[in-house]
Amino acid sequence: MIDHFQTVVWRKSTYSDGDGDCIEVADSITGAIPVRDSKDPHGPVLNFTADAWRAFVAGVRTDDFPTTP
Repeated sequence: MIDHFQTVVWRKSTYSDGDGDCIEVADSITGAIPVRDSKDPHGPVLNFTADAWRAFVAGVRTDDFPTTP
């Protein structure tokens, strides 16, 4: 992971159920929304534009990403 991501404050969703299968988001990076796997805090970080992140969150809220059984 890039070192400067270790100094940001990460947060988990309030919908997280605490079983460890979570993503974390850092809100304090200008021009990007960094996302990482909470189980691998030193692993890779995905960076989204603000528009892409808003579209993803809107899709989650409207259940546009159905899961398979």
